[in-house]
Parts: sequence; C-alpha cells; structure tokens
Amino acid sequence: MVSRNSKLPAHIALAFAAVLWGIMSPMGKTALASGIPPFALAAFRMIGGAVCFWILSLFLPKEKITAKDAILFFPAALMGIVLNQGSFIIGLSYTSPVNASIITTTTPIFTMILAAVFLREPITWLKVLGVAMGAGGAVMLITDGVSLGAGSSIKGDLLCLSAQVLFSLYLSLFKGLVQRYNVVTVMKWMFLYAMIVSVPVAYKDIMSIDYASLSLPVILEVLYVVICGTFLAYIFMIYGQQRLRPTLVSMYNYVQPVVATVISLAMGIGTFGWVKGIAVALVFSGVYMVTRSRSRVEK
Repeated sequence: MVSRNSKLPAHIALAFAAVLWGIMSPMGKTALASGIPPFALAAFRMIGGAVCFWILSLFLPKEKITAKDAILFFPAALMGIVLNQGSFIIGLSYTSPVNASIITTTTPIFTMILAAVFLREPITWLKVLGVAMGAGGAVMLITDGVSLGAGSSIKGDLLCLSAQVLFSLYLSLFKGLVQRYNVVTVMKWMFLYAMIVSVPVAYKDIMSIDYASLSLPVILEVLYVVICGTFLAYIFMIYGQQRLRPTLVSMYNYVQPVVATVISLAMGIGTFGWVKGIAVALVFSGVYMVTRSRSRVEK
C-alpha cells in the first residue's frame, strides 16, 4: 500500500504533469497539421509509453499483481489511456485548440460528481466554489484576445468532451486499483493493454506515414508527445493520483492554460494584462480551495 503521509510531493508531481501536458497541446496540434494522422499519433503515445515503462521496470524490484487486478487494468487502460487519449487527439484534429482547451475545463466538474457517486466524496460548497473559480480562470486565460469558434466543429468538440468524461470515470472508478501498486507497475500494465488495443486500429495510419520525408521539427514534436507528454507526465500524474482525491487531481487541468500563457510570454508572442492576472489568481485560488475542502475520511 502506498503511503500518503505527505501531500506536497503529490502536488508538485501533478504540477509537473500539468506543465508537460500544457506544452504538449501545441506540439501535438503542430504534428497533426504536419501530416501525422491522429490515430497514428495516439498509437505512438501508447507504444512509446509501453516500451518506456517496461524498460524502466527491468531496473526496479519486481512487483507481483493479482489475477483480478491484471483483469481490472484492462478497463482502466481503456478509460484512462486508449479512449481518453484517442478521443482527445482525434477531436483535436477536427476542432480548434481553443475549443479543445476550454472543454478540458469540464474534467473537474465531471470528476467531482462521479467521485461523489462512486467514492462517496462529499460535494461541499467550498469544493464547488473552487472548481467554478478554477474553470472561470482557465476559460478567461484561454479566450483572452482569441476569436472563439474559429476552426471548430461539433464533432471535434464532442470527441474532446467524451475524453474528459472518460478520464473522470477512470479517476473515480480505479483509484483503489492504482493505489495498490507502485507507479511503474501500474503504468507498464495499462500501457501494454493500451498498445495491444490501439495498434490494430491505427495500423493503416502508422504505415501510411512517409517517414523519410518527416522534418526534424515534426520528429521532435512527436518525441516530445511520447516521452514528455506521455511517459514522464503519466509518472507524475499517477504518483499524484495515488495520494490525492480525484477532484483535486483533476483540478490540475486548470494549470495547463497558465503554462500556455507563460510559454507565450517567454516566446514574446503573448502579453500579460489585468485579465490574465485575474485569471491566474482564480485558477490557483480554486485549486487551493479544493485542497481545503472536506474529504470523505477526516484525519
């Protein structure tokens, strides 16, 4: 059983995951626009994740899993990786990055509701206010100075929305399973199942790519998505998931627009005004309020 005495490392881990995913969105969109099919990019994440986690497991103490849990890792992989990642990446190929980013703000809302249903986590006024403040701040950051609806589609938006629902279900239904094993054990089995499911579906798209014609920037973008946005980000995310409540884990989705804002400022392609200042304050205030809300088990 994983010790949960200290919460700070879990918060730091989730912050790192949010940073890596915040950078991944523009990287993934650019790779898709450069000719990488969405099914292929999703499969690359799952293949790369499986290879990286199984190689890493060779250097760590072997951990046995029960037959029952070996079976449970399959639906966990479907919800948390295959359908979640596949729906979002395919949806991103149809809709605009702005719409996709706004839709990700629904994850804590779905997670809060589902955690109450499946884990009996109380929906407190403090938690509702924190989720609402975080969502409001994230939407302000995403939409500040941007023309809404450009390049969007209902099909893409619905796919992105389904990805958030699936991830919320994963956080709520499989928290106990994830807590029983170390991070690498959890991820190596989940990504193995994800790879087995995704490769047959994406095989034609993978083989259709003219690999010799890929430019170095596109290759680096795909590598970032696989290594940083998948392998490293999932290590941090699972570590945090093992130690924190599902709604709080999902609240770190709101940090991703903050990351995108910081990156744009660093590159000199963005500005920082009072709207962004208020938005950032709302995001972090919302996360803090959810951390202070009452959980099912008071200690």
